[in-house]
Amino acid sequence: MPHLPDVVLWSIPAFVLLTVLEMVSYRLHPDEDAAGYETKDAATSIGMGLGSLVFDALWKIPIVAIYVAVYELTPLRIPVLWWTLPLMLLAQDFFYYWSHRGHHVIRILWACHVVHHSSRKFNLTTALRQPWTTWTVWPFYVPMIALGVHPAAVAFCSSVNLVYQFWVHTERVGKLPRPFEYVLNTPSHHRVHHASQGGYLDRNFGGILIIWDRLFGSFVPETERPVFGLTKNIDTFNPLRVATHEYAAIARDVRAAGSWSERAGRVFRGPGWQPARSGEAAAPVPGTETSAV
Repeated sequence: MPHLPDVVLWSIPAFVLLTVLEMVSYRLHPDEDAAGYETKDAATSIGMGLGSLVFDALWKIPIVAIYVAVYELTPLRIPVLWWTLPLMLLAQDFFYYWSHRGHHVIRILWACHVVHHSSRKFNLTTALRQPWTTWTVWPFYVPMIALGVHPAAVAFCSSVNLVYQFWVHTERVGKLPRPFEYVLNTPSHHRVHHASQGGYLDRNFGGILIIWDRLFGSFVPETERPVFGLTKNIDTFNPLRVATHEYAAIARDVRAAGSWSERAGRVFRGPGWQPARSGEAAAPVPGTETSAV
């Protein structure tokens, strides 16, 4: 097993320091147009982050077992070397793009990811607002394991991706020089991703790189100021409700459905999908998500 550092653990002091600096910056240089901070909202985001550590530890047990089984079955082996690790990071970022995109356009997956979009604020604590039901993520990385990447290396690459995305959750950084904006996911690109305007919905899914969005047609630049939150906000700071509200909504819709095809649509179609009525073709509400990740 490759011995790789726990980048999330080592990054915690930087997370704390940057968050404090951002809070102080709002005190010293307030911006009336920025979402800024709210005590209850920030506390909820931090609580969701701490809760995710507990639940992720539970979900990792069966997920690691599946990954190890796939790794043992494949004859391929990719060693962790100075030149293979950047390629692994690139591959993980590619599969992260598709995982992230899938979690916006399939409602049962969105029920997990919606947690991250549920704040009407956009600051560094928003990065900590993580879901408690991440069992839906693991299938997207099975191809890496099947190609011979050790599960520990996949976990390391995922941690690097997660740590990188912390700093893009801020309104205190404007647009960067064009080369950075063209290649990397930046605060400007990620503000678009968290916005609730129709033209911004389901855009800019990249983790570290924004090139995947440019390649696959999901990129939109930041033009008008984003409005953060969900298209239908949940108006609660209760962590349990934040973590489960979309699952409850799916259950209600499934119970009320008039047919098995509608039940399937309520679970596996887009978050904004509506069944056909009065002979009309079924169609999603403009913007397939219920969000403003």
